[in-house]
Amino acid sequence: MTIILPVLDEADHLEACLASLQAQDYEGSVEIVVADGGSTDGSRTELERRQAAGELVLVDNPQRRQWAGLNRAAERASGEILVRVDGHSTYAPDYVSRSVAALTGSGVTAAGGRMIPASDSPVGRAVVSAMASRWAVGPARYRHQDHPSLVDTVYLGAFRRDDFHRLGGFRDLPGVAEDADLYFRWRRQGATVLLDPSIKSDYRPRESWRALSRQYFRYGWGKADMVYANRVLPSLRPLAPLALVVGLIAGIGLAAAGFYWPPAALLAAWLIVLILVASGAGPPIAHRMRTAWATALMQLAYGAGLLLGLLRGPGPRRHLRQA
Repeated sequence: MTIILPVLDEADHLEACLASLQAQDYEGSVEIVVADGGSTDGSRTELERRQAAGELVLVDNPQRRQWAGLNRAAERASGEILVRVDGHSTYAPDYVSRSVAALTGSGVTAAGGRMIPASDSPVGRAVVSAMASRWAVGPARYRHQDHPSLVDTVYLGAFRRDDFHRLGGFRDLPGVAEDADLYFRWRRQGATVLLDPSIKSDYRPRESWRALSRQYFRYGWGKADMVYANRVLPSLRPLAPLALVVGLIAGIGLAAAGFYWPPAALLAAWLIVLILVASGAGPPIAHRMRTAWATALMQLAYGAGLLLGLLRGPGPRRHLRQA
């Protein structure tokens, strides 16, 4: 069994991530293959030290992108099962054993758990509260579901190496869309994806407003790339933030023309959503206000990224289009 991990400047999270991976209770052989995209923050030095100590295998990822790092790590892997992990997360001691058991015991093509955010900073806690609300991030099952079932995608995931090569690895999409695109393409070819909430990890969300906005803009941009690469919208969930941004832009024009009630109605409805999310965040009031602000940034950035990505056209993703 091989754990594949792409990294690029992950010094703030790398030690905790690797410590949790080395503490796994899996009884079989565990190999950790890390693909580094040219880190300059000290991550590379730490990885080289651990490689010299025999703790992991380090490979270069000159393309720097996450999808390329995952493919390079998978090429170097010697295990029959690949467990895909991320440097922004830490993993329960039974993460690998439960992932392998879910994959091999159910006959599915891939298996994974939920995305469970955790943070101890004020901004991070606000993002955690927002990500826990369906009003903020939508009803995707890998965020909320508490029972096993077949789904469209999971957080990270485990799969057989042969299936990975047979069905096709990760593609040249932005670093926040490669997982959803992988599972979407696989399901088109008859694959099944199992969500098992007992596969537990803690995800560290972005802890600054700027980083959060950039991340969700890239989420939206990546979804537009998926639309052009696969010629279909994978789900209806992205339409809500897209409609919000388009509605706000149209509302400015309507208000300038003297039609005030449509933009006023949209703003009122959005304010109600923000209040619902904030009210579920719990005290104190400052945390609720930060949660509402996090929700607004996430929704606006995602919608703007999706809109601009769609307006840009297929561009460099044209060669990925599938018949």
